[in-house]
Amino acid sequence: MSRHSGLAERVGTPLYVYDLDRLEAARRDLFAALPDGFDVFYALKANPHPEIARALREGDGPACRAEVSSAGELSAALEAGFPADECLYTGPGKTGPELRGAIARGVRLFSVESLGDLRHIGAAATAAKVVTRCLLRINSAHAEATSSIRMTGVPTQFGIDAETLPDVLPRLREVAGTRIVGAHFFPLSNAADEDSLIAAFENTLAVAAGLRRDHGLPLELLDIGGGFAVPYGTPGRRAAYPKLKSALRDALDRHFPDPTDRPRLACESGRYLVGDSGSLHCSVVNIKESRGRTFVILDAGINTFGGMSGLGRLLPVAVEPQSQDGDDPAGPPRPAAQTASLVGPLCTPGDVLGRRVELPDLAEGDLVTVPNAGAYGPTASLLGFLGRPAPAEALVRGEELVSLTRLEQRRVDESGPL
Repeated sequence: MSRHSGLAERVGTPLYVYDLDRLEAARRDLFAALPDGFDVFYALKANPHPEIARALREGDGPACRAEVSSAGELSAALEAGFPADECLYTGPGKTGPELRGAIARGVRLFSVESLGDLRHIGAAATAAKVVTRCLLRINSAHAEATSSIRMTGVPTQFGIDAETLPDVLPRLREVAGTRIVGAHFFPLSNAADEDSLIAAFENTLAVAAGLRRDHGLPLELLDIGGGFAVPYGTPGRRAAYPKLKSALRDALDRHFPDPTDRPRLACESGRYLVGDSGSLHCSVVNIKESRGRTFVILDAGINTFGGMSGLGRLLPVAVEPQSQDGDDPAGPPRPAAQTASLVGPLCTPGDVLGRRVELPDLAEGDLVTVPNAGAYGPTASLLGFLGRPAPAEALVRGEELVSLTRLEQRRVDESGPL
């Protein structure tokens, strides 16, 4: 049984449980791995629950800032208490209405993906009679990390190709309602190891320093991106980065040797901050055999833990080893008794959470736990498919239940003449 099995039995499943103590430990660990003076933007796309975001802003130690990419995420950030003028608004498809709304609510810092994107920001700012601060997102020509999810060095909707910046920078500087104050990089996601992460960050610092030196790119603020890793939906621990702080200090000394002329540094993280704080508890609905294969059917599927499933999410999800000693997490794990596919309740063969998963001996009604499920959970899933209710989300601190919520979808009837 898992630590939160009693809560799952009381509330029902599927149930996400987010442990605020783990959340705050991740924040402490990330700030401790970085040189002093770094800003950390929390990417709300990983988990926009306002209480999750609030916990990353409050409490002991340095506070995170918010990175948002939609009006909904901005609302969650503001509800969590983040000042609007300290939020970073990102994304390649910012529309006129959302830009006007964000500026009206006080957002002044934007990441820019292209000249057209900057012009849209400028038009909204000019209409509001304000000037926005803008970071140019740079798509570097080369990517250092080859074993992680590459986010740069390839044709993409994200960022301005670095080789084109000398030609486009004069036009970028001329856009009314905007002031270029720095650069934004995001070279990789979920780095395979610490060396990959360090190589990516060192390359980013070198590219940024070269663009400033050779082409006059303003660098008041430099966001070097993320890539901090944590397992997703499988047992394991958050990555540790014992070499990162000294490696970044050395790279800054090489590329920005004058501390008085050094940009303010920032990075961003979503999954690392929240991933291991969450667990998904679900119930076994049925177990069946089909042509020599076993299928364990759960009440949670890709509508509950889709995690970018429609975008080719990597399988398999695995369950947390169950203890033989009740709720004692130190008890010996129950050995695997079978290999089966974990599938959900939806009427589609695509509703598969994991294939060839090693499982204990399970029966109908048993609870199983998917660990490291704090990032890319309900809001990254197919919540509306087949009209099933969203899973409940519980926040706990120690043995205290802090809040219990559930997302709801509602149709808005605005019938009338066209």
